[in-house]
Amino acid sequence: MIMKIKHAMAVAGLGGFYYDDQTAIRKGAIQDGFIYLGKTITKGYKSIRQPGEVVSIILVMEDNSIAYGDCCAVTYSGVAGREPLFTAQKYVPIIRRNVLPKLKGLSLSSFKNDVQEFDTMMIGGRRLHAAIRYGVTQAILDAHACSSNLTKAEVIAKAYQLSVCKKEIPVLVQTGEERYMQADKAILKRADVLPHGCFNTLQSIGTRGKKLIRYAIWLKRRISEHAPSYLPTIHFDVYGTLGEAFAGDKDDIVKYLIRLEKCLQPYKVQIEYPVYTKTKEEQIQLTGELKDILSNNNSNIRLIVDEWCNTMQDIKDFVDAKATDIVHIKMPDLGGINNAIEAVTYCKKKGVFPYLGGSCNETDQSARVSVHVALATSPLQMLAKPGMGVDEGLMIVRNEMARVLEVLRLRGIGSNKQVIC
Repeated sequence: MIMKIKHAMAVAGLGGFYYDDQTAIRKGAIQDGFIYLGKTITKGYKSIRQPGEVVSIILVMEDNSIAYGDCCAVTYSGVAGREPLFTAQKYVPIIRRNVLPKLKGLSLSSFKNDVQEFDTMMIGGRRLHAAIRYGVTQAILDAHACSSNLTKAEVIAKAYQLSVCKKEIPVLVQTGEERYMQADKAILKRADVLPHGCFNTLQSIGTRGKKLIRYAIWLKRRISEHAPSYLPTIHFDVYGTLGEAFAGDKDDIVKYLIRLEKCLQPYKVQIEYPVYTKTKEEQIQLTGELKDILSNNNSNIRLIVDEWCNTMQDIKDFVDAKATDIVHIKMPDLGGINNAIEAVTYCKKKGVFPYLGGSCNETDQSARVSVHVALATSPLQMLAKPGMGVDEGLMIVRNEMARVLEVLRLRGIGSNKQVIC
């Protein structure tokens, strides 16, 4: 029997972190405690740092089972080709007026078709905000899982002809700006990938990257002292600051990256967003050139693209240009979760590593859905989210993964294939 959605509702809620006006921060906004002082620059911001907002979608099926999804957006909204700031005050009325009536009465016959319908939905000649498409498709996935008595991972795998992975997907944690205490937490809990670090200003990496080098040396020593048999991957997100620190000189950037890699041996090293450009085309060209120079110098550092790589088409453009080692698939930016699923599979098909990420500004609900997407698609790694506290995001993601894997073991379902890494 095909189940129908009986009721559809939307309610405002809190994100797991904050919205930050990245442009204002780049231009030297002064930080006072956790608050940034000064005028905003990016359109839509009321303050440089303001609380993240979400809209929860609630679906009630004919058997009174309930499904959920959270509409949420990334911390650095409104820049680098991303959609504008997502606020409940603005978008709850749009959802209630235009989306909920279409959800009510929906027959849950095909997950793939249902998410595609809402991901491509047009209002006034424009697609819905990516955050809305993200949350609505999460709820639709949950509804299909409820109606079919399957895990969400199984629903995805069945729809896209994939094999659910039986092994845990490596998880990356974010320490935020509390890079020392939070790194200790990640070491104690044996995070697979750490620390991210949020090196988002020139001040944070120091003159010509000296502070980042000192931090890398400290991190290596900390791991070797307290967990000598533990071999995590080291992942730094530098938000384009290396390009600024070395005035865009590619050779100097590469020399620095190789030095950083040597400081961190024997750990694998990943660098996210090493340089910042003003257009996607420039980002593709410059990141691709850095990747090639590193390879020619026998470096094993993997470069990750993030900014300007927001939509499915963006991801294809970077991958097809062979401009990166890893793509950060930022789930809220992609809109419908169908796009994240297809992005992972596209990257793997083309020999590029997919990192199923997102934002600290997401929610517990969207994080759990992301686990199911990861188990169905087997990316290189996934992000512990939401928040910047290490403990909470890692707990949510790892516990959901453990629960799903245990259910799949009971059923004898899944694939023994290794997660690519």
